[in-house]
Amino acid sequence: MVQAQVGPPKIKGIAKLIFAIPFLHIKFFTSPSKNAHKNYIFMPIFVVNTFIKKTKNKTPVDNVYFIGIGGIGMSAIARYFKSIGSFVAGYDLTESPLTKQLEQEGTDIHYSDDVALIPEECQRQDTLVIYTPAVPKTFGELIYFQEQGNKILKRSEVLGLITREKQGLCVAGTHGKTTTSSLLAHLLYSSSVGCNAFLGGISNNYHSNLLLNQDSKLFVIEADEFDRSFHRLSPRMAIITSSDPDHLDIYGTEEAYYKSFEHFTSLIKPQGTLLIHKDVSIKPRLQEGCQQYSYSGTEEADFYASDVELKDARLFFRWHYTTLEDKQQHSEVFELGVPLLINVANAVSALAIAYLNGVSIEELKEGLKSFDGVHRRFDRPIKEGKTLLIDDYAHHPIELDAAISSVRYLYPNRRIIGIFQPHLYSRTQDFHQEFGRSLSALDELILLDIYPAREEPIEGVSSELIAQNVKACPTTILSREEVLPLFQKRTDLDNTIVLTLGAGNISLLVNDLKKILQEQ
Repeated sequence: MVQAQVGPPKIKGIAKLIFAIPFLHIKFFTSPSKNAHKNYIFMPIFVVNTFIKKTKNKTPVDNVYFIGIGGIGMSAIARYFKSIGSFVAGYDLTESPLTKQLEQEGTDIHYSDDVALIPEECQRQDTLVIYTPAVPKTFGELIYFQEQGNKILKRSEVLGLITREKQGLCVAGTHGKTTTSSLLAHLLYSSSVGCNAFLGGISNNYHSNLLLNQDSKLFVIEADEFDRSFHRLSPRMAIITSSDPDHLDIYGTEEAYYKSFEHFTSLIKPQGTLLIHKDVSIKPRLQEGCQQYSYSGTEEADFYASDVELKDARLFFRWHYTTLEDKQQHSEVFELGVPLLINVANAVSALAIAYLNGVSIEELKEGLKSFDGVHRRFDRPIKEGKTLLIDDYAHHPIELDAAISSVRYLYPNRRIIGIFQPHLYSRTQDFHQEFGRSLSALDELILLDIYPAREEPIEGVSSELIAQNVKACPTTILSREEVLPLFQKRTDLDNTIVLTLGAGNISLLVNDLKKILQEQ
């Protein structure tokens, strides 16, 4: 295994505050691993509160305030600070299942841009403020803290501090990074090696987006290209899953998007490792002594899969790798816990990085088989019956292609009704033709209004742009509020799969839609 030879870090400023306190020791009592006694996870809040009341340690980061605390990445960092004893509070635009969970864990959250609602503990000048780049510069609470002179960091800057002081295993890519990073974290965390992880999704294995291990220096981190956030990181090892252009509202051109990934490769520490999908055509700019490996789920590479087989809803493949001991090519048959073709390549890369960090072949087999996926990454709320329900986060044309083709592969004889909520006006403007092409593979399409997230409307851009490019697929445009009443009236759903797609608030429909479909 190639490892960076990094001496004892010189910790300054806020980094010293963040890393001066040992990890919270909370035994994770349902881990599938025989090594569970070494692993700890941010678990039910009564356990955390009991620990904080009893511990004599006090974190030097007394108060942390989050602007945009309900984001999946922000909430993981909030949980981290909560775990080391900080008072944590924050703002988010809307209440969600995740913010409700944070509140149950003891985090003070409000949903109006109102300085008066900021808890007294966080109105002090020594409060650390962490914000998401989706928050506009005109946001009142952000201006309040700026004028007061607080230390203010972007989420990516906090993750950057972690990767500079620890051993970051960072997963980048337009698609697949959340599943790959969650899978890598599971392989490490359930093994004798262990890891910490800030995940970009809720792991179905651990029901959390934060994993902690007091004995490990490894940190698995999702490297987000939005707002060039991944340029803040300093990985020891990195995976690049894909580089299909996206976020062109930020980058301007496809060339600039590619260049951003090339710059990311230059941030890998000397003597580090880059594992890059064989289809990614960027030109890495590695530092001295770095190793570069290729991987693929379909063709020969340094690490690759072959003989993929689906048997009785279980997926097997042969993983090809070079042994660390004799540098010879070997292969082993693995079972993938989430039986989806789109996850084979993700599994190949996660297995490779876990193996390069010392996880044994037997531990890899056990970990891959027990992987239960990530919330909203091809979740199957209804797996059996006349009408199935699948929920997926896909919000880019290539992700839609992968999701729909995976459904066809698993259920070749069922009709597919897709409900798609476009995410961002800018993305709809840039890719409306591609969206139309991808969604044409459905048997029926229900298009929802665009979810704006951080954006203001763009004149002439609506879901109608996508509908105009859908071919040979009956299409209806609805508001999100009209979906449930529609399905309450439908009687033609035998042998059908309802597939919800999108990165916005379409997920709020899933539980109620599940009830309706099960009652029919």
